[in-house]
Amino acid sequence: MSGGGSLTGSGGSALFSGFRVLGLYSNHVPHALRYHHKHREFYLVTAVGKCLHTYNVNRLGIVAVGDSLSEDITCLAADRMLVFAASGKLVSAFARNKEVVMRYHGHKQEVRLLLPLGDHLISADSGGDVIVWDVQGGDVYLRLQFDPKTFDVSAMMHPSTYLNKVLLGSSQGALQLWNIKSSKLLFTFPGWSAGVTVLQQSPAVDVVGVGTATGRIIIHNIKFNETMMSFTQDWGPITSLSFRTDGPPIVASGSPQGHIALWDLERKQLVTQHRNAHRTAIAAATFLHGEPLLVTNGADNAIKVWIFDREGGGARLLRSRQGHSAPPTTIYHHGIDGKNILSSGQDGTLQSFSTVHERFNKNLGHGSINKKKEQKKKKGLAYEELRLPAITAFSSVAARQSDWDGIVACHRGRRAATTWNYQRCTMGSYHLQPPGSRRDAVATAVDITSCGNFAVIGSSCGRVDIYNLQSGLHRGCYGDNEKAHSGAVRGVATDALNQLTLTSGSDWLLRFWRFKTRKQEQQLKLNAAPASMMLHRDSGMLALALDDFTLQVVDIETRRVVRKFVGHHSNINDMTFSPDGRWLVTVGMDCTVRTWDLPSGSLVDCFLVAMAPVGVSMSPTGDFLATAHVDSLGVYLWTNKSLCGPVGLRPLPNDYQPVVEMLPGVTVDESEQEVPSEEVDDVYKSADQLGLELVTLSLLPESRWKSLLHLDVIKKRNKPVAPPVAPAAAPFFLPTVAGLTPRFTLPAATDQETQSKMLSRGLLSQKTEFSSALESALESGSFDRPVRLLKDCGPAALSVELTCLTPEGGGASCLLLAFVNMIDSMLANGRDFDLAHAYLALFLKLHLRTLSQDTVAMAALLRLSTHMEAGWAGLRSSFDQSLCLLSYTKSALL
Repeated sequence: MSGGGSLTGSGGSALFSGFRVLGLYSNHVPHALRYHHKHREFYLVTAVGKCLHTYNVNRLGIVAVGDSLSEDITCLAADRMLVFAASGKLVSAFARNKEVVMRYHGHKQEVRLLLPLGDHLISADSGGDVIVWDVQGGDVYLRLQFDPKTFDVSAMMHPSTYLNKVLLGSSQGALQLWNIKSSKLLFTFPGWSAGVTVLQQSPAVDVVGVGTATGRIIIHNIKFNETMMSFTQDWGPITSLSFRTDGPPIVASGSPQGHIALWDLERKQLVTQHRNAHRTAIAAATFLHGEPLLVTNGADNAIKVWIFDREGGGARLLRSRQGHSAPPTTIYHHGIDGKNILSSGQDGTLQSFSTVHERFNKNLGHGSINKKKEQKKKKGLAYEELRLPAITAFSSVAARQSDWDGIVACHRGRRAATTWNYQRCTMGSYHLQPPGSRRDAVATAVDITSCGNFAVIGSSCGRVDIYNLQSGLHRGCYGDNEKAHSGAVRGVATDALNQLTLTSGSDWLLRFWRFKTRKQEQQLKLNAAPASMMLHRDSGMLALALDDFTLQVVDIETRRVVRKFVGHHSNINDMTFSPDGRWLVTVGMDCTVRTWDLPSGSLVDCFLVAMAPVGVSMSPTGDFLATAHVDSLGVYLWTNKSLCGPVGLRPLPNDYQPVVEMLPGVTVDESEQEVPSEEVDDVYKSADQLGLELVTLSLLPESRWKSLLHLDVIKKRNKPVAPPVAPAAAPFFLPTVAGLTPRFTLPAATDQETQSKMLSRGLLSQKTEFSSALESALESGSFDRPVRLLKDCGPAALSVELTCLTPEGGGASCLLLAFVNMIDSMLANGRDFDLAHAYLALFLKLHLRTLSQDTVAMAALLRLSTHMEAGWAGLRSSFDQSLCLLSYTKSALL
């Protein structure tokens, strides 16, 4: 490797750039809800580490991501305009859910409670300090100090209609009602001999809900200091309380076990319960005002919206966003389009994350020991006893996933492998278990053939078995005495044509088997025991990560080691090939992500991350690199810079010191059409004229100006034919004229027929609004208002306006000159270029004979003609240049 580079990386990775993180939605911090009156929509704010995320409740689409704070967020609150977040001793206010607009300094301990109250913000820390802030100025309005040993503030709320009053709850059980304006203690409630965990206002005035650490729910009237009713849940402390406001008198309570209980306040009994609503404690459960919807979040990285539309008051899951509740360990791109990433985590779930949009995410759920035994859950069998342990390795092929299961997974400590169906998002029907194997054997490696028909599974006892995925039947095993290796199998792979099967084991051997006959053809002795291996089927390159922290690349055609790489200082956790097989990307416990160039046999890119990566996968299209990290619940995406432009990759020196790259964060999806949830409309408006040397067309449709010269033809063509008039009803006796000779009388003429249809000249003598504006503009020199009036006119009305400019039409000679000056002004400014020419053409068609007799008007027309020729000369030059360049690019041989 070349040694001409610098010892320390100056710009981080030259090949990859952080893009976004998938699967991060919530943590243990209770969410905050806010209603936007202008958008008429509810928004949900959750905390994820040092950032806050804002979702719309209607679709759970992410609207905004706030600026990152210095420490992890400990509590959230929101009012009509701002979102407040506490991190450590600092309280920050966010505007538009994005940028920090105010910081409140003054706490000496960690802030754990926030309560917006009008123009003030109340915050309480773990040291007993309660501070009332002026939201706009950031000044301390009031400071209250409590002794944590006697009154440790654990909950706060503002009783409805109680002006400037705050109700404080303590972990000792007592409650205090304070007036923050006068700084006076109004009343002390002795409590119920249990610490207060939650305070919540009920829909009824003077009535509040109190949750305690012993699991009691007390509905208390603070005006008369009377307890109206109480409930008790058996799941530990009350973590959240919320009252339904759309009709039924229901209160929901959350528990540390993830269960939700619903209590009827009229009948004073439990209505229903939702067990395992979350895998961890319910951080917050909030009913939307006036709607039968309950929003919950928890530390299991999930946001859920429940709708109450079932008989008996039950709820069902309406929509959710959830990721792994424990860090993912294995990731792999599913399919050939690179849009879906399969991920298995320590929580035992198998999930699919979409790189396009969160609505395409899938949760394949937990594996179960036996689907038939799932029915016994209703008979009292514990839920945890049926769940399979975490997935340690899996393989997926999309070739036959519409016909049968296309995913096979190995589980920690289990001999049988499970099948999964990606399209149905469920575990499959088969448990692939080798017949007659040792009970202590564990499935360690798996691979599915490229055709999707067979699965090859290796185990810790040295067996390598092959199964048919359509039937789930065992089709044989490799090796003599049903053992392919004398030690544990560390990796299995099959080539693209199902000709070879490759296995590696802890006996330091890499063995080549004929796929169909299952006979060994060759074996290769390695320098150390392999930890894992990865085959790039198109190029036939097999990469092996060894226990001595080195890498070896074997060509399966020549069956020789073609490359050896040394550089990792700890265990190599995972590796992946680029789609063309040129790069090998490896990640290790030394917190490095290294890219090796196979043709040159050198390290071309290396960077550090804050948390050790445990999984890596390159997209089949080569656009993204996905990584999973220790103690992180998300899947991180890195963009491939080589697809966006030329990247100079040079061999890195042996003493190269990589630079730490920041892990990417959550980004707002542009396909979501939500507008920012604030009253401020920061919509960019383009300038009317970008430059004086440019011409700008109007935004009017062509029908408003293109047909002005043909109005007479259009009117003639569209002239309606008079409908037939019904004859007057003839009388039964025809009237006759008195006399000797009988003659019939003629019908009398109506008033409409005798009235003249000629309009008097006085009706046309009145000036129109446009004529008055044009006359005023001739004196002031500003023609903006006449142009606006003409833009509002249709073609017929515009023709009438121009016809009335002459003295015969009720106008004056000065109006003709004013119109010519208006067109000259429009061309000089370069605005409404198309309208100026259309108006001028109609004007000359109507009044050319009259203008020819006016010397002043003719002089103005000559000046206008000169300006038009100069403008067209510049445009013609630009057009010719562009046409010439286009013709060259179409005909030149590049």
